[in-house]
Amino acid sequence: MNKIVEKEHFSENVVKLVVEAPLIAASRRPGHFVIVRCGEHGERIPLTIADSDTARGTITLVIQAIGDSTRKICALEAGDFLTDVVGPLGKATDIQKFGTVVCCGGGVGVAPLLPIIKAMKQAGNRVVSVLAARTADLIILEPQVREHSDEVIIMTDDGSAGTKGLVTNGVESVINREKVDMVVTIGPAIMMKFVSLLTKKYEVPTVASLNTIMVDGTGMCGACRVTVGGKTKFVCVDGPEFDAHEVDFDEMIMRLRAYN
Repeated sequence: MNKIVEKEHFSENVVKLVVEAPLIAASRRPGHFVIVRCGEHGERIPLTIADSDTARGTITLVIQAIGDSTRKICALEAGDFLTDVVGPLGKATDIQKFGTVVCCGGGVGVAPLLPIIKAMKQAGNRVVSVLAARTADLIILEPQVREHSDEVIIMTDDGSAGTKGLVTNGVESVINREKVDMVVTIGPAIMMKFVSLLTKKYEVPTVASLNTIMVDGTGMCGACRVTVGGKTKFVCVDGPEFDAHEVDFDEMIMRLRAYN
């Protein structure tokens, strides 16, 4: 059982929870995720760790209420408990000095992007962050992203914040004005697909953090399998981050739709 010590609403359906998990807080690195469960019969939900505090022994999770299980988790309050928090899982992000790194996140994808932004900046990179959402009220963690970025570009579908347009418009504007050495993208699968198509055109190396369905998180069930470079990979143990230009996004999106 893991106690929730803080709760904050980012929007009607997006909640931040700070959860006691001292062992995970001490060992997690950018890119790692956990699998949580609410109730003895609850689904296993994979969530990327948005932040951690080793002194407090806590990790920060950002959850979007989509189905029954995520709604139950989002309904919990400070003082309540998550039944299980397992992790850190997956492979950590490859952090090194690349030069100029564009980090682009869509919707709640900004939460797992934040620790990567921090680490890339600490490694000496110039970090340009592109945050995208349908409307202004769905942009999350903007102050924290600004704190660790050299520049922040906001893109909204309706123009209610920043510039009206898609995340790809923001990324392309940076590529067209300066040399970009690496792009990291996290968000909806369709967003990552089009970011990948864009950066492939400009021959900019790109990493995507995939958000496939997971069950056990250890590579045994096969639910999270994807095709990368023509080979079968398991997101939970081989990822969640892969060379975006090698990912078969169409297959991945089709498999995601099978669970709708």
